[in-house]
Amino acid sequence: MANTDFDDIEVIIQGCIRKSIKHQELLYKKYFGYALSIAMLYNSQRNDAIETVDDSFLKVFSEIERLDTKQSFKGWLRKIVINTSIDKFRKKTREMPLIEREALPDIHESHGANIEQPEIISRLTAQEIIEMLNELPEVQKTVFCLYEIEGYCHEEIAGQLNMSMSTSRVYLTRAKKRLRELYQVYYNTNHK
Repeated sequence: MANTDFDDIEVIIQGCIRKSIKHQELLYKKYFGYALSIAMLYNSQRNDAIETVDDSFLKVFSEIERLDTKQSFKGWLRKIVINTSIDKFRKKTREMPLIEREALPDIHESHGANIEQPEIISRLTAQEIIEMLNELPEVQKTVFCLYEIEGYCHEEIAGQLNMSMSTSRVYLTRAKKRLRELYQVYYNTNHK
C-alpha cells in the first residue's frame, strides 16, 4: 500500500468495510481528536469522553458499510458520537434520579461586563468556554449543547433525553443563566 493510501479517507473506509484492523487503526487515529472534541461537549470528565469515543468507533466499525458514499464521514461520525453521548446520558439517568445540584457560590449582579457584547465574548479562550460548560450540571450541559451547538429543537431533545419539551426549555434557560453567571466569574478573574 502506498503512503497516499494512508491519507485517502475513501481507501481507509473501504479497508474498514473489509474489517482490516490496520485501516480501522488508521481511521481511529485520524479522527480521534475530532471525536474527542465532540465527546468533551457532553462529558465533563476526559475519561468519560474517551470511553464515549471508543464506544462510538466500535459503532462506526460495525456499521461502516451503511455509510452513504455521498455523505461526509466527519458528519456521520459526529452524529454517532452525539448519539453515543445521549445513550450514556440516558443510561446514567435510568440508574439514578435526575438531581440537579445548584451549588454555585452566590454571584451578585454584573460587575460591569455585558455578556451580550461580542468583543468581550471573543476574549474567552476555547478552554475557558469548555471549563464553563463543565461547570454546568450534566443535564443542563447536554440540553444546552444539543440545542445551541447541534441545532436540535426542544421536541427532538425531549424525545432523545426522555423528558418533556417544557423540561428541556427549563434546563436550557437554567444553563444559559448559569453560563452568564460563570462568564462574570471567568471574565473578572481572567481578564482584569
